Amino acid sequence: MSNFKDKLSKILETHQQLISRSNEPQLNDNGVYTRWQNPILTAAHTPIFWRYDLDQITNPHLMERQGINATFNAGAIYWKNKYILAVRVEGDDRKSFFAIAESPNGIDNFQFWDYPILLPETDRPDTNVYDMRLTQHEDGWIYGLFCTERKDKTQPNNVSAAEAQCGIARTKDLINWERLPDLITYSGQQRNVVLHPEFIDGKYGLYTRPQDGFISVGSGGGIGWGLTDSMENAEVKEELIIDNKIYHTIKEIKNGQGPPPIKTPLGWLHLAHGVRNTAAGLRYVLYLFMTELKRPWVVSYLPAGHFIAPKGPERVGDVSNVAFSNGWIINEKKEVYIYYASSDTRMHVATSTIDQLLDYVVNTPPDGLRSAKSVESRNQLIHKNLELIQKKAI
Repeated sequence: MSNFKDKLSKILETHQQLISRSNEPQLNDNGVYTRWQNPILTAAHTPIFWRYDLDQITNPHLMERQGINATFNAGAIYWKNKYILAVRVEGDDRKSFFAIAESPNGIDNFQFWDYPILLPETDRPDTNVYDMRLTQHEDGWIYGLFCTERKDKTQPNNVSAAEAQCGIARTKDLINWERLPDLITYSGQQRNVVLHPEFIDGKYGLYTRPQDGFISVGSGGGIGWGLTDSMENAEVKEELIIDNKIYHTIKEIKNGQGPPPIKTPLGWLHLAHGVRNTAAGLRYVLYLFMTELKRPWVVSYLPAGHFIAPKGPERVGDVSNVAFSNGWIINEKKEVYIYYASSDTRMHVATSTIDQLLDYVVNTPPDGLRSAKSVESRNQLIHKNLELIQKKAI
């Protein structure tokens, strides 16, 4: 009895130290955003009572009965003065589910609510669900759009063949969720679908990512845009690609919308992910762009290159060399908290402000799409700076 209690006491103490650990900004600030030193959520942050049977009679060796493999790709919302994440939690059994974690300050002390989200199923049960985007819509609901994965029954002999579509749920309290029918589109499979937070001429706007297959986008891809009359039976009949894949860029293979865009005085600020192929496999990075206020499907600014890429220890994990985000928060001080996952394993935060992000998006040169244009753009910057140095203006 004493050994069991002593071991449990040590486990609980270590867990409490982890979840209450303060976070500190990294010193190598690039002026656009600040990375924070510690991951904000890992598998070890999940509650002990999610993983262990705490009954000495049925678990005398105090073993983990249901392990957690990863915590990543979290939707985000600022709700009741709390920083709320809808985290993708993956068990050792490879099944993902959603769980709410909250923090008082957005950078540390994230704690999971007691129970994962009890997500209703449709008449076609999900094999796996993941990567929920949270949107506080002007209709009064909080919507969660996520990927629902099922076996591709058109390939019965291929046990890896899967189908991805957009699942939809909504809530008023983040506890009780109503499941709505999956989004209907006419472009094959769908991932990374995001609900625009405002009505567009009385309709709901959706950022889509049409693709031909489960992993490969094939001839599809790009960030799409479409309208639906309702979310109760969401159907997009026409998709317009607003941000396409481009050869020899960070989004050569595929790209997709991250979280819902943030409304600013200059336009809608978007965070997206881009994917390119390398000798070591696919590389996922994040980038920003802006669309017009009245026409959120029209791109107005698109800086060259990545905004956030996996760095240092972030590059290693279950699926290495990946930075992915489907959640960010703007608070009443116009501070922006960017929640991103590294290598499908853990969650991080980077912080900035609306002013910094707008400066970055508006004043960073676009991609010239050729080496010569890249050098030309960089030389303009070098020439300007050398003149300032020669004039001793800096």
